Amino acid sequence: MTSYGKTAVVEYVGRLDDGTVFDSTEGIEPLEFVVGSGTVIHGFDEAVLHMNVGDRTTVVVPAREAYGEYDEGRIEHGPMYAIPNAKDTEVGKLFYFVDEGDMRFPARVLEVNEGIATIDFNHPLAGKDLTFDIALVGEKG
Repeated sequence: MTSYGKTAVVEYVGRLDDGTVFDSTEGIEPLEFVVGSGTVIHGFDEAVLHMNVGDRTTVVVPAREAYGEYDEGRIEHGPMYAIPNAKDTEVGKLFYFVDEGDMRFPARVLEVNEGIATIDFNHPLAGKDLTFDIALVGEKG
């Protein structure tokens, strides 16, 4: 069984409740991450923790253990000039803000009215339960 601190090598497909695939390793290299490091969402990490190399599992990660519940309080209003590359930003388009610590976080412009943008700082998958089909294909360390 995998343990904390080991590097897991996984192939996976992530789907929403309606079957839409939002992420997958299909056609690319498997994902490698250190189990328990916080690199992946908690529910995904916990599922892999209980797997042996060669195992496959399907896990449903509730929104609160994935990207959190959708929070109306994370919708803000601000001038368009505060948005990076504002001239290229379209309503509904995802873009990234970078904070002072060089951490990137997603945002989406919901509306622009007289130069003031309504910006949603919720993660695009906030409020959604996520289903992962996971195969542990290797382990390092």
